Amino acid sequence: MPQAPRTVRAWPVRLVIAGIAVAAMTIVAVALITLSWYGSRAILLDMAAMAARDTGQIVAERARRIIEPGSISLRMLAFDPIVDAKRLDDRLARRSVLAAELTENPLVSAIHVGYENGDFLLMRPLDRRDVREQFQAPPQANYLVQSVTLGDDGKRHGLFLFYDARNELVLRRPQPDYQFDPRERPWYIGAMDTVSTVTSRPYVFFSTRQVGITLSRLSHSGRAVTAVDMALEDLGEALGSLRMTPNAELALVDEDGAVIAYRDMNALLEHRRALGESDVGTLQTLGVGALTRLWQVAAADGQVVSYEAGGRKWIGVSLPFDGIDGVSMRLLSAAPVDELLGVLALNRARMILISIGLIVLFLPFGWQAGSAVGRALEGIAAQALRMSRFNFRRRKERAASMLREVESLNSVMDKVAGSMESLLEISRVLGSEPRIETMLAQVLEKFVQATRCEGGAVYLFDRERSHLARVAIFGEQGGLPDAMSAHQGEAALAGGPGRNQDQGRGLGQDPMRPHIAFALRGRDSQPLGLLVLVLGADQDRDHAAPAFQAFADRLTGMLAVAIETRKLIEAQRNLFESVTHILADAIDAKSPYTGGHCERVPKLAILLADRMQAETLGPYADFHLNEDEREAFRLAAWLHDCGKVTSAEHIMDKATKLEVVYNRIHEIRTRFEVLWRDAEIDCLQARLRGEDPDAAEARRAARQAQLREDFGFVAECNVGGEFLPDGAVERLRAIGAQTWLRHFDDTLGLDAQESARLAGSRPVPPALPATEQLLADQPHHIVPWDDARRPAVERDDPRNTWGFDMTLPRHRRNMGELHNLSIQRGTLTDEDRFAINDHIVQTLIMLKRLPWPSHLERVPDIAANHHERMDGKGYPRRLHGRQLGTTERIMALVDVFEALTAADRPYKPPKTLSESLGIMASMCRGGHLDPELYRYFVRSGVWLDYARTFMRPEQIDAVDVEALACAAQPEESS
Repeated sequence: MPQAPRTVRAWPVRLVIAGIAVAAMTIVAVALITLSWYGSRAILLDMAAMAARDTGQIVAERARRIIEPGSISLRMLAFDPIVDAKRLDDRLARRSVLAAELTENPLVSAIHVGYENGDFLLMRPLDRRDVREQFQAPPQANYLVQSVTLGDDGKRHGLFLFYDARNELVLRRPQPDYQFDPRERPWYIGAMDTVSTVTSRPYVFFSTRQVGITLSRLSHSGRAVTAVDMALEDLGEALGSLRMTPNAELALVDEDGAVIAYRDMNALLEHRRALGESDVGTLQTLGVGALTRLWQVAAADGQVVSYEAGGRKWIGVSLPFDGIDGVSMRLLSAAPVDELLGVLALNRARMILISIGLIVLFLPFGWQAGSAVGRALEGIAAQALRMSRFNFRRRKERAASMLREVESLNSVMDKVAGSMESLLEISRVLGSEPRIETMLAQVLEKFVQATRCEGGAVYLFDRERSHLARVAIFGEQGGLPDAMSAHQGEAALAGGPGRNQDQGRGLGQDPMRPHIAFALRGRDSQPLGLLVLVLGADQDRDHAAPAFQAFADRLTGMLAVAIETRKLIEAQRNLFESVTHILADAIDAKSPYTGGHCERVPKLAILLADRMQAETLGPYADFHLNEDEREAFRLAAWLHDCGKVTSAEHIMDKATKLEVVYNRIHEIRTRFEVLWRDAEIDCLQARLRGEDPDAAEARRAARQAQLREDFGFVAECNVGGEFLPDGAVERLRAIGAQTWLRHFDDTLGLDAQESARLAGSRPVPPALPATEQLLADQPHHIVPWDDARRPAVERDDPRNTWGFDMTLPRHRRNMGELHNLSIQRGTLTDEDRFAINDHIVQTLIMLKRLPWPSHLERVPDIAANHHERMDGKGYPRRLHGRQLGTTERIMALVDVFEALTAADRPYKPPKTLSESLGIMASMCRGGHLDPELYRYFVRSGVWLDYARTFMRPEQIDAVDVEALACAAQPEESS
């Protein structure tokens, strides 16, 4: 049988705590007396080691901050055009870039470029008096460019150029003795062996006598090496400010004992000058015995050591220093023992005596205090149990405890519960609220509550105006401004990336309300804005703690991601909107005769929809478009003719019946010219045969007059103005039956397709001269459909997956002359009409293939249904009015109105308002447009607002609104 689990006896917490309290007092008394000395010494050693390690970390971080800007500048310069410039003038043309880098990075002593032919270019700031004196710089000079170039004579020429703050040349000074080959320098040689940044060992700069390092990097082309000099004086200043005691010694040395930085850099430089050293000095030459001895006795693993130097006891440690990649260095830290101990020994003895007295005095109260703590902890445990079960609601009623720590625990539990509730609410708002302003206002309120501040504000960065605008505020304002400059925002964050206590400087105007500012940065570290929290008047110590700043910084990260995500969505929406407008503009620009159509239609459609939304009475009182629906409608309006990018321009702009790519009336006129000359020839030949000259000339004149009349008639038919009656068609055929002689081979100079059509329709060419009709419909004028170009628009076509229901013309194109001239209305054949109507087919196909989000999924239908009719006879899908929504009916109406009133069509004159609205009324009666929508359109006056902006003054005439509204009644209900 399985053994039963062992039962462990559980003791009440109050009994355990009381017993522990009594036992702890006794043990503490014994421990304090017995281990005081050992503890003090251990504390001393730990403090020294910790201080040394903290110093090393701080100095290492400062070294990285010194080097990192130079590394960034170096990576940028490696791709700058200066690295490939072969002439000095081209290199100097990039001086403004070098000057900008020197200005942005004050710790960069110089920027230089070495070229593969030995040329050299260096630019340094003249911000040090000793440097200016050394180079004898003019007073107005701010920068010095040192150049060595290889001349045509094979010699190297040195040159100094001095520039002012505006990069204007101040002085040009040849330096014949300035001979320098960068290819021999270690920074050049090291960079040639790798594509990454190379760091030199510390050394003394020749010009400034500063101790520093050189960062170098091979250019992207491999034909030059860029480098920057970084001074390390700042490390010495850091060492001076980090000493544990007044006489403590700190130094940074390399693996050979050379002093790189000393806590007193001025003393180090003076000592080096006194000895006349041109290189980095050593600990022996520095003459500090405590550091020299520490270098000799220090352990390599960073263990604290005790030693004597100069008749004094010291405690020191030698730590590896990794602040500069690729350079092995150590940090030496030494402090006198007597200074470290100070009053510690006296305080230690005093505290031992006091502890013994207190233990004896308060021993009887241990039991009672322990019991009280136990009872209080039981209450805290109950609340913790509730929180473990995901119940973060704070207790409404709680008895106050007389124990401060217990009361603090209760307060902390309440604060944690409140913060968790606020965090959960922040998470909910971030995930559900799409509008950035509303989201920021709600999140800021919960953010202030979660961080237990008194108020706050959110500022977003406006890149165009380079300032921070306040978009949300909550609670106490503390004098926060409505906006601030980018400089103020940078000042608020001067203490480091992400956060800085402002203490009321630069942001608020109320010195009693200190602030704390956090940067809102995106994933690419680009600034998005600023979060400013207003602290209490007493500036709670919790808010000054690094833990709070880390907590708040993480919360701002969530907020920054939400802002960036919404900005990204907005940017993508703006990008798609711009692409939509560009596509519409491209369609309009494709044809000069339809320019503006794709712009005017959406403006009129949105104008009408907005007017309908404002109605509170009538048939459209319930018409409403939410934000998503309005966006879908606007995009559909802009994209309603996007398929026209596939339409042939010469068909869209066909102004005459004979126009193909050019107007073929010129070709026909040439044939008439041939017949004119034939009449002249007939007259001359008749006279040569001896006929009566007067009769011959009269016959010629009659013939030529007939030709003039016939050509004028043909040309008039070609224009396609009014309706062409059947009698005119018969006359065209009679005129076309006339013949003329062709003497040239009509198979020459044709492209492959036209040649194939001609050969297919006429296998055997007629003998020349061939008799041709004046106007003819030739077989090769017909372009048949092929499988690749035959559109799938017929209802029974198995390839038709879009629901099209259109009649496909028999041929793809019919260029027959009589066929085109016989068009009775307009200038388009059935084939041309289908080619133009096909744009709506392509519009639907193009838009349906796009991966629309759910709130925009109706864009293709709204855009492609504006040629459907209320009676179901429209195209491309023959949808009935009951299948069309209000937005689609709006699109159909405004498209017709714009087409009728447009003044940029070559095939028709612009119509007046009364004419256009009258035609639309007849279209309503014929089942084309929605009569109810038309009546609202007429009575709303939207057409007049549109006309004043987009129509010519002579088109705006008097309109009888009510007569037109009544005339729109459908025929079946009239």
